[in-house]
Amino acid sequence: MTSIQAETVLLFGEVLADIFDDRKVFGGAPFNVARHLQAFGLHPVLITRIGNDELRRELLAMIKDAGMDDVGIQLDVSHPTGQVMVHMEGRKHRFEILPEQAYDYIHAGITHMITLAVRPQLIYFGTLAQRSAKSAQALGALIRSSNAPRLLDINLRKPWYDAPTIERSLRRANLLKINLEEMEILTSLFRLSSKNPIQNADALIRCFGLDSVLVTCGEQGAWQLDNEGKIESVEGSASSQPLVDTVGAGDGFAAVYILGILRGWPATLTLSRANIFAAALCEIRGAIPDSPDFYEPFIRDWKI
Repeated sequence: MTSIQAETVLLFGEVLADIFDDRKVFGGAPFNVARHLQAFGLHPVLITRIGNDELRRELLAMIKDAGMDDVGIQLDVSHPTGQVMVHMEGRKHRFEILPEQAYDYIHAGITHMITLAVRPQLIYFGTLAQRSAKSAQALGALIRSSNAPRLLDINLRKPWYDAPTIERSLRRANLLKINLEEMEILTSLFRLSSKNPIQNADALIRCFGLDSVLVTCGEQGAWQLDNEGKIESVEGSASSQPLVDTVGAGDGFAAVYILGILRGWPATLTLSRANIFAAALCEIRGAIPDSPDFYEPFIRDWKI
């Protein structure tokens, strides 16, 4: 049961299932971040849309088991719950993000009402669900319904983004989370002149009125630049355990980053804890741990 005092975070966008030959795994960045926030004692509310199908029933059961709030999950009788087909090509996976999924049709009016009702302390969104006009309008309704800080976790997925969507998203955001590869895409897209990522982050802050830009660098750590020119950075976290996979590491980082913002942690401490948590996720299979016990050392050490 969520505490009445728990900070509410609205997470807008895709919830979907990765369909492998032998299994399916629920995910999508908003869903993964929400699962972590729930485990850390916050009140995540997903604003998404799912189909009237078997995946919907399984997803709702999973959300209920995790103790999460399902008030923002809309039902679509015309489109399926989001799916990504996973194809094996040699030793690598190729992910095919299917078009015309339920999360492409998030309803603006319902989104507006939910936002007013839950009064979020922070809003999280990305770009994938904005590939459709309908969901893009719903995100606009959400933004207009709340003055809460807005974190854009940009999550660029080819071919489902374009320059107008990215520019609109940046103008709607206060905080930007991005990785080095995505920084290179934005550098090219907006014709940023510098080869120095910090200078390009500063250009994005000035161009779009951002409060800060957070850049994750995988095993090299992360850094953040704010609108006063202050830089905070942390080195990568060494691990005694072998790397299993990096799926969902960025989502784990985002969740702890949000936790740090809402709990008022110093920026360097927030980056350090987010980096440690993301590194720990790389030691397990998949984006979400099988057991809530995974979170216990962090909850204990961070006194949350």
